[in-house]
Amino acid sequence: MDIVEQAKNFLAEKVANFPTPEAVINDVDLKGFGLDGIIFLAKVSVSNPYPVPIPIGEIAYTVKSAGNDIASGSIPDPGSLKGNDKTNLEVTVKVPHSAVVSLVRDVGFDWDIDYVLELGLIIDLPVIGNFTIPMSYKGEMKLPTFSDLFMGKSEPAQDGGDN
Repeated sequence: MDIVEQAKNFLAEKVANFPTPEAVINDVDLKGFGLDGIIFLAKVSVSNPYPVPIPIGEIAYTVKSAGNDIASGSIPDPGSLKGNDKTNLEVTVKVPHSAVVSLVRDVGFDWDIDYVLELGLIIDLPVIGNFTIPMSYKGEMKLPTFSDLFMGKSEPAQDGGDN
């Protein structure tokens, strides 16, 4: 084996043992309803083992339900990860109304839709290049009733004491 092959093997072995950033989806909340669809807010925690900040190139997302992709997209240049620290990200995911309407067969008696949110945090690591941290979150989306949409939810009266 020549010196170039030995150097490649050595470098490949060292790169394979590098620590990499890790990420987890902590929570997904229904942020709201808009004219273009339903908006989810995913709360993601990312730990960076390196002493320098690392830029995030892109966050790619896919929302699946009943085995079908119902929405996908990406968020370009969402910021960077702090060095030797955890960074909390809020990722906005949009699901068009047309996709939700097509899932009516999954609704059932409890008026909800089971879904899987898949996120890919794409970062550029020195020497390694682009690296994707895959994450997944399973949840259920409670659909609003007609009275929620047209009359608003009735809030219970709060006891404020004697006025």
